[in-house]
Amino acid sequence: MRNRTTFSMRGAAAALAGLALVLGSTLPAQAASLSAPAAAAPVPAELTNLSHLDFLLDDVPLLSGVPGHTTYRAAQEPTARAPWVYADRQPDGSFHRVGGGPVTDPARGWYAQGAYDADDISRAAVVYLRDWKQNGTASSRTNAYELLRSLTYLQTADGPNAGNVVLWQQHDGTLNPSAIPKELPDPSDSAESFWLARTVWALGEGYAGFRSADPAFASFLADRMHLAVATLQRQSLSKYGQTAIANGVSVPAWLIVGSAGATAEAVLGLSAYANAAPGDDAVKTALARYSEGIADLSSGGVGQWPFGALLPEANSPTFWHAWAGMQPAALTAAASTLHDSSLQQKATADLAVFTAQLLASGGPDNGWTPTPADRTQIAYGVDSRLEGLIAASDATGAGGLAALAGAQAAWYFGANRAGVAAYDPSTGVCIDGIAGDGTVNHNCGAESTIHTELSMLALDAHPAIARAATSLTRTVAADGLTVAEAETGTLAGPAIVRTPASAWTGSANWSGGAYVEAQTGSTVTIALPAGHPDVRILPIADLGPAGDGTVAGSGTTTWTAAVGGREVPLGSTDNARNAPQGIAPTPVLLLPQTLSAIVPAGATSVTARVSGTVSLDAVIVQPVVSHLALAGTASLDLYVNSTDQTAKQKLRAAGPVTVTSYDSSGRQTGPARTAGAGAEIRIQPGGFATVVPR
Repeated sequence: MRNRTTFSMRGAAAALAGLALVLGSTLPAQAASLSAPAAAAPVPAELTNLSHLDFLLDDVPLLSGVPGHTTYRAAQEPTARAPWVYADRQPDGSFHRVGGGPVTDPARGWYAQGAYDADDISRAAVVYLRDWKQNGTASSRTNAYELLRSLTYLQTADGPNAGNVVLWQQHDGTLNPSAIPKELPDPSDSAESFWLARTVWALGEGYAGFRSADPAFASFLADRMHLAVATLQRQSLSKYGQTAIANGVSVPAWLIVGSAGATAEAVLGLSAYANAAPGDDAVKTALARYSEGIADLSSGGVGQWPFGALLPEANSPTFWHAWAGMQPAALTAAASTLHDSSLQQKATADLAVFTAQLLASGGPDNGWTPTPADRTQIAYGVDSRLEGLIAASDATGAGGLAALAGAQAAWYFGANRAGVAAYDPSTGVCIDGIAGDGTVNHNCGAESTIHTELSMLALDAHPAIARAATSLTRTVAADGLTVAEAETGTLAGPAIVRTPASAWTGSANWSGGAYVEAQTGSTVTIALPAGHPDVRILPIADLGPAGDGTVAGSGTTTWTAAVGGREVPLGSTDNARNAPQGIAPTPVLLLPQTLSAIVPAGATSVTARVSGTVSLDAVIVQPVVSHLALAGTASLDLYVNSTDQTAKQKLRAAGPVTVTSYDSSGRQTGPARTAGAGAEIRIQPGGFATVVPR
C-alpha cells in the first residue's frame, strides 16, 4: 500500500513497524494532459476507462546477460512494458510520472527504489486481463502480454532464489534488488514476499486468459507458476499444519510472510489457475492450504471485536487494515474452486457483519488498531471491500451483499469524507487517498489507478450495483463506532495517566496516545457522547504480561452506567489474560471486551471500578443500531444491528419508503415492505436493513 503524501506501508513487516511517509522525487518524468477528477462529472454508460493506466505504462528494456533473469521471447522481443509507480498532479491538472524514492543518478534517471515495481506490474496485468476477458479489448490483451513478460523477467528463474521476485527496476531496465530505504526481504528476491504473492495472482489469471488464445505463452506462464509454487513449498507451505502463538492466540504459521493479506492475493491467482487447469494437484493443494490459513484468522463475531473480520496479520490479533484486504474475495473464489462451503461462511461473516459495521462507522479505514486510528482511505481498501462483496453476492445470491456493494462503491463518486468524486470515468483519473480530516491527495499513482479500475470493471459487470453507486454522491450521516478515552475521564483513588513514548505498540495503538494505570479501589468515570442512542460498551485494557513499559494486570474491573441519577450495572472485564507474546511484536494486548448489558440512550457516563491492577486505554461505544445515510439523485439508509437479538429502530427517512431486511449472512428475510415516515422497523440479529424511497 503505497501512496505519495499519504500514510504508507508495504507488507506485514512494514505494517507492524508503524506508519511512514513514502518520500519520492518530484522531478518530472513525463507530462500528461489528463485532468483530475471532476466534482460533478456526468457518469458514462461504462465506468471503466484505462486511459490513465495506459499513460502510466512505459517500454522497459529486457537486459540480456543478467544472471537468473529472462522472459518469454526475450531475444525476439527485447522490450516489455511496466507502469510507473507514481503520478504527481501538476497545477494545471496534468500529471508527471515519477519513480520511487529520490533520484540517485540524474544522468541515468535512477531512483533510490526504481521506476517500476513487481507489485504494480502484476496488478496492472490483472486489470488488463480482466478488461480483455470482459470487454474483448485488443489493446488490453497486448498490454497484459507485455506486462506478464515484464513481470516474469523480474522473477528469478534459477539458483537458490529461484521462483522469488525482484521488486524494483529502473527505467533503463536495470534491476535494483536492494532498494533504499531497505525493504524486507533484502535482497528482494532472497525470500518470499508480498510481490511474489502478487506475481502468483497475475500468473494465475494470465494462464487462464491465454490458455486458449496463446497456448505457447500460457505454457510459459504455467512453468513460471510452478516455479513460484515450488519456492512457496520450500518456504511458507513447508510449515503447513504448524501454529504459532501471538498474544495468546493460536495462529497459522504457513501464511505468506505471515500475512493473510498477501496470501489472499496469491489465492486469487491460484484459484484462477486451478479452474483453468483442474488436474494440477500442486496448485490445488497450495490453494487449499493457503485458504485454510486465511480462514483461520477469522475473529470475533456479532458484538465482539473485530465483528467477524478476517484479520490480515498473523502476529497481531488487534490490528485490521483495509488495504491488502482481499481475503473475502479470495475465500469466495477458493470456496467455489474447492467446493468448500466453510470458506464461504468465513468470507460472508466478514462481509455481512463486519463490513456493514465498517460502512456505518465511516468506511474502509487504513487502520483499526483496535480503535479506528488511521482513518485515511484509499482505493486499495475500497476495492478490497467491493470485490469481496460483489463476488460473495454472486456466489451466494445474498442480495444484502449487493446492497452493501453499492454503498461501498459510492465512495468513488463522492460519498466519502471529502465529499468529492474520487474518480472521473471520462478520463480514468483517480486520487491517491483521502485523509481522516477529508484532505484529498490529488496524485494518481499506479496502485490507486489499478484498484480503481478493478472496481470499475466489477461495477460494469454488475449494472444494478453501478447504478446504485453512481446515484449516491454524498454522505449524510455515519453513526457507528465512536471512542471515549480513559485518560480524559475523572479519576479517583490510586489511578494516574501514563503517556508512552509512542502510541504505536508494534501491533496496536494506545488510543489517544495515553492510558490510565489504576489499582484496587480506584474509579475511572468516562463521559459518553452527547445524544447517543442505546449502545454497547467495549472497554480496552492491556491484557498482556508486563513489558514495553507497562505493568502486569490482575483481577477484574466492574462497570456501571450513570442513568437518570442511578448507577446501572453493565458487567465486568478482565484486567489480564494468559496471553504470552509469542510471535507478536509486543507483549501489549489491547483487545476490546464487550460488556453484556446495553447502555440506554440518556446515560451520561460509564464508570470503571478496579479490583487489582489495570492499564485502561479507552472504551469503544457501539450503537445497538448503527446508521449510514447516503444521498444524491437517490438515497439510501442502512441500519446495522450489533447484537444477537432482534433490534427495533425508528426510521429517520421521510416516508413513504421501502424497507428490506437482511440476516447476518446478507440474505433477505421476507419481502420488502412499505413504511411511513417515523415507522418502527425490526432488524435481524447481527443483520441489517436498507431503506430507500418508495
